[in-house]
Amino acid sequence: MKHAGQAALDRLGPLLETLRREPRLKEKSRGTFYSSGRAFLHFHEHGDDLFADIRLSDDFERLPATKAAERAALLKLVAKALGDGTAAPARSTSRKRK
Repeated sequence: MKHAGQAALDRLGPLLETLRREPRLKEKSRGTFYSSGRAFLHFHEHGDDLFADIRLSDDFERLPATKAAERAALLKLVAKALGDGTAAPARSTSRKRK
């Protein structure tokens, strides 16, 4: 399955605009979003079907993104992942005490 080309990304225009308004995401290249400096979301195409790869843990999960309902579900998942911190890599905040 190939990464989404320009024509496929054109079909995702309103979705991409919504994602661009999310301050915790940075679009490094068209349709490829990072969170906390780590790849978080990008898109693929297969025939007429579109898919989103979203990082919910260490690996990406592929979800359908062709239909409006699928895109709405994706946006909810993005909000949940960013809201509970699962989109960001785990970092230790503990320090050695002397």
